[in-house]
Amino acid sequence: MKKKRFVRIITYTSCILIAGLLYGIFVSYTGIAIPCPIYTTTGFQCPGCGATRMCLALMRFDFRKAFLFNPVLFLLIVPLGAVFLGSAVTYVQDGSKKLKRWQHIILYSSIVLLLGHGVVRNFL
Repeated sequence: MKKKRFVRIITYTSCILIAGLLYGIFVSYTGIAIPCPIYTTTGFQCPGCGATRMCLALMRFDFRKAFLFNPVLFLLIVPLGAVFLGSAVTYVQDGSKKLKRWQHIILYSSIVLLLGHGVVRNFL
């Protein structure tokens, strides 16, 4: 059963990473990207604005530019990755999809930081 869950995690993660990589390559070559609906309709940058450009910079290993496009999201890559990895390990080991306390703390803190960043980047 563990092997089946492990294969499922690897399959889903691989599909998401491949889709992201293909989207990044498409945007790099065509310059056509999915526009932010919040920015398009309101003129305000959402907390995730700059994420595509950040990921494209990361694909080029340009960490300085990646940070400048969305500094909060850039800094949250490691803790959010830890949440994902921890939940994947727990799921593979015992089939549980329930997050632990530390994962909830990181997720809620990330939401607060991103929303705060969204406010600050538009009004200061």
